Amino acid sequence: MSEDRLSRSAGLIGAATFTSRVLGLVRDQMQAHLFGTSLENDAFGIATRIPTLLRDLFAEGAMSAAFVPTFTRSLTEDGKPAAWRLGSQVINALLLATGVLVVLGIIFAKPLATWYAEGFAEIPGKLELTVLLTRLNMPFLMLIAVAAAYMGMLNALRRFFMPAVSPAMFNVIFIACAAICYPIFSRIGVPPIMSLTVGMLLGGVAQIVTQWPLLRREGYRHQWILNFRDPGLRQILMLMGPGTLGLAAAQINLLVNTSLAAGEPGAVSALGYGFRFMYLPVGIFAVSVATAAIPDLARHAARGAHGDMRQTVSWGLRLMLVLSVPACVGLMVLTRPIVELIYFRGHFTVESVGLVVASLFFYAPGIIGYSIVKIASPSFYSLRDARTPVIASVVTVATNLGLNLWLHRFMGFSGLALGTSIAANINAGLLLVLLSRRLGGIEARRILLLFAKVAVASAAMGVAAFYGEAWLHAALPEKLAGLVLLPRLLRVAGGIGAGLVVLTLAARALGIEEFTTALSRVVAKFKP
Repeated sequence: MSEDRLSRSAGLIGAATFTSRVLGLVRDQMQAHLFGTSLENDAFGIATRIPTLLRDLFAEGAMSAAFVPTFTRSLTEDGKPAAWRLGSQVINALLLATGVLVVLGIIFAKPLATWYAEGFAEIPGKLELTVLLTRLNMPFLMLIAVAAAYMGMLNALRRFFMPAVSPAMFNVIFIACAAICYPIFSRIGVPPIMSLTVGMLLGGVAQIVTQWPLLRREGYRHQWILNFRDPGLRQILMLMGPGTLGLAAAQINLLVNTSLAAGEPGAVSALGYGFRFMYLPVGIFAVSVATAAIPDLARHAARGAHGDMRQTVSWGLRLMLVLSVPACVGLMVLTRPIVELIYFRGHFTVESVGLVVASLFFYAPGIIGYSIVKIASPSFYSLRDARTPVIASVVTVATNLGLNLWLHRFMGFSGLALGTSIAANINAGLLLVLLSRRLGGIEARRILLLFAKVAVASAAMGVAAFYGEAWLHAALPEKLAGLVLLPRLLRVAGGIGAGLVVLTLAARALGIEEFTTALSRVVAKFKP
């Protein structure tokens, strides 16, 4: 893929993903307003974490990384009929595997929840509610597995927009169900937190329904076949085995964090809010670039065109850096005003604000590492190499575990967020070094020079954003037109605006061409 086309595709995906992430933010706002960092929200966080962990490992993580390159290769070399047959078999295998996991999860929900959140047993009713919600949430795994397979097939066909929009439908349904079911459940004696479970399950269905019409128009017809001797399916399964561990670092790190935080009231919810908000720029920028690049990386690898792979990887990484580094700095500088603007209302108290600020500030540096991994790890799968991500993952998980146990002792749950960020960047660094060796270089000098320039520009941006927000905080009253939200919005918008102006000027002064390209592509997709 040319640099220009990759930028255009990433911009298109970014526009759709931005919509989804904004709706995800609204979803989090509603959840925070209704439940804050309460006992019920902690229980839902654990109950959601278990099926979501399995989803990320099997349905979206290793499966996507192994499936998209293999499906693309089949599409390129054998044509659509063979690719459709492979897609059907993968979906059938996923339904079988996730179905077994769902049944096991329902049966063993209590020991799972007890092991995962041992501290919940000390609070009457908290563990029991977690077990109930876990059993109700487990079928989400099967729904999202099918949605991920549909997304992979459409991306391989270079149909990026609708797969990127489908998570937005999940958020729309989730928000609607929470708004409708919460008052109804409160009146009839059903725990109101179950309104979130209803939204999650119906949202999973919505992700499938959104993508199906486009996939059908492309010619896909599902076949109820499953042949484990099929070369394509066997290749995917062989990649998924070690690949599950290879892409598991982030999820295992999150599991460790949640388990350690379970003994601190509100900490599980705070880490959940912080991690999801930190992942907002990762989901908008890094996922957009990686989604656009992965099918072409697979095509280059199939032809043995390592030079083209180097060019695609280098450009993708540079696009990620000019977006993720400023996002990291900006989020750290404006953590408290952003958290107050987004969440501080309803059952989300001053104490809740403090908990989420402590989480988000230390999660923010992980944006860079998580972004890099989005393109580095799938590059190995395009090369049919699942072993290398495993090596990086084992080192990362071990490092994260050691850091978390150490930092948690004197920093509490915020140390868990810091440990995760450090580990994410270690994972990214290892993958880049190993990928460079495999491809004979990835234009490392060019990437490092760009990183240095972006870091300088981002530091200037951070200073402008900090003092811009601080000046507005002192100049504006607590209420404007009788509204508390308005001055908060103006302060954050003013700080971000001041930072973006300085960032743009600094990028031009330093000659960061990638920033101009990325900015123009992203902005162009939002113009009417």
